[in-house]
Amino acid sequence: MWTNMKKIPFLVVLFALVLLFSGCGEFSRIQKTQDYEYKYEAAKALYIEGKYSRSSQLLGEVLAILKGTAYGEECLYMLAMCAYNSKDYESAASYFKKYYQSYPRGLYVEHARYYSGLSLYNQTPDPRLDQTYTNDAIEELQQFLDLYPTTQLKGQTQDMIYILQDKLVEKEYLAAKMYYDLGTYRGNSTYGGSNYDACIVTAQNALKDFPFATAARREELSIMILRARYHLAVQSVVEKRIERFRNVIDEFYAFENDYPESKYMAEARKIFERSEQIVKKKKLNLIEEELF
Repeated sequence: MWTNMKKIPFLVVLFALVLLFSGCGEFSRIQKTQDYEYKYEAAKALYIEGKYSRSSQLLGEVLAILKGTAYGEECLYMLAMCAYNSKDYESAASYFKKYYQSYPRGLYVEHARYYSGLSLYNQTPDPRLDQTYTNDAIEELQQFLDLYPTTQLKGQTQDMIYILQDKLVEKEYLAAKMYYDLGTYRGNSTYGGSNYDACIVTAQNALKDFPFATAARREELSIMILRARYHLAVQSVVEKRIERFRNVIDEFYAFENDYPESKYMAEARKIFERSEQIVKKKKLNLIEEELF
């Protein structure tokens, strides 16, 4: 951060040495002073020492007073960096956003936008949980790339976006798998819906909404759709079985076309063969004999 800051004045270095050899008494005295420039220089010295908690205390006390002065911009940026370095990512994201909104042409605006996205990235939860922070982080990081397409931070920013997108895909995959695993359980199907239907729709939406998902994850979603279609056909009422087994056959051809070398091909072909036998023979009353 300091490679991008203004040249550190001698007074700050002097403060750093004084504070290094002083204890809580000196810090308490600085907090009580009404000399806000003095307090600000002390905050910078504490920042240099890596004492981010104490630095942020002082910066927070002078921020409103320094707003509109030559020190206001740097004060807000340092406050954001203190929060980030303290792993208080929620506060950091808020401060960085406040910085680039307040100083759209500021000295540190590029880094502020990057760190705003990075702070949100560091807050993203397990894929099984709500992904609001994940979506917010993707949006923030993409805006950063849109504004600074030639930035030196482009590579790591793109990598973060890919990781976050994979997390969203994983959430949808887990949701589809949950429906598949519930199978014929009707406890969550109050209005007569099917877990297999829900699995198919969820997996299809994931494939459509996340075209850049990894090939392995797309393959997993696709074989799950094929499995779910088969089980949906098996549990269907007699009038719908033939039509739904035809859907299974169509799904197999799509899977075979997309993943001809799939590790699931033997399983997929077995599903296809059973479905084709049922459609050809129309053995509607002997469906259970066709299961494997």
